[in-house]
Amino acid sequence: MLDADLGRLEDLPKEYLDELTQQNLVPLWPSLRGVLPPTKPKPLTRPTSWSYESIRPLLLKAGELTPIEKAERRVLVLANPGHGLQKMQASSAIYLGMQLLLPGEWAPSHRHTPNAVRMIVEGEGAYTTVEGEKCLMSRGDLILTPTGLWHEHGHDGHDPVIWLDVLDLPLVYYMEASYHVNGGRQEVHPGEGDQRHSGACVLPTPFFTRSQSAYPVLRYPWVDVKKALIKLSEDPSLVESVMITYINPSNGQDAENILGFYALMLRPGQTLRLPARSPACVFHVIEGEGVQLSFDEHVFDLKCADTACVPGYGATLLKNHSATTPVFLFMADESPLHRKLGLYENWG
Repeated sequence: MLDADLGRLEDLPKEYLDELTQQNLVPLWPSLRGVLPPTKPKPLTRPTSWSYESIRPLLLKAGELTPIEKAERRVLVLANPGHGLQKMQASSAIYLGMQLLLPGEWAPSHRHTPNAVRMIVEGEGAYTTVEGEKCLMSRGDLILTPTGLWHEHGHDGHDPVIWLDVLDLPLVYYMEASYHVNGGRQEVHPGEGDQRHSGACVLPTPFFTRSQSAYPVLRYPWVDVKKALIKLSEDPSLVESVMITYINPSNGQDAENILGFYALMLRPGQTLRLPARSPACVFHVIEGEGVQLSFDEHVFDLKCADTACVPGYGATLLKNHSATTPVFLFMADESPLHRKLGLYENWG
């Protein structure tokens, strides 16, 4: 049936519509194509990029304007205009925020229902304590604070520390399951986390497939992840992608249960096409001179520490600007959620 053949709301008598409203009823057919569009979805998520060079001074200004005691978490949200800035979401299921912690500050302990990860962008000397395990923060490290776990942030260093927060907050909020509980300063258990934090629990990923491993971690050190990517890049059988997945080694699945996390290396001068898939995807440049990201008619030139988000159902083209230096990217997407719901599609 053609869209033009469907009845419109204005075709119905006002008295009938008023009676429906009184009974909390709504006719489906005038809005049917809105909720079930033909051929493929029409995402609200727009291809969007955020410049770290522009964010950083505004974040540092927030540090001057608002003490940590008045903020609890001092964050500037990377909001996607397609969803409306007030909704504070990068995609339908992904929240992004740049968080600042200044020397001597302590962001108090709490736990919440949304899952979170922190990708460290800048600075040394800060840490996140998760359930008593102190996870040191260095640039490029990925630190997990899964749903329900107590966590707090502290800073014993001398310069500002900034990281990218990635949460599944929009989904949890939509499900009316979002809340937090405040707590006191955690007791750190020296030595207990050393083994858990000592290795990168990552494996090769041929375009977003899941991996397996053997032991649990909360912190994925960038030094180990980068080493793994470089080693993979030396394998001549990997013609296209040099990519790994961050996993939960206790079950061999994705590191968290809603969002997926990956690290990607682009060889010098490399152009890589990522297939059109159903989930939205976030890109963050960890190291390198820069990368050009193309999605449909949108083209973004991303420098180090820049972030971008693209919707699903469209191919993404990545091009390393440098002919001599590799680019390393952190990626987050909604693949675990799509797989659990039976909605995951790869359109090639």
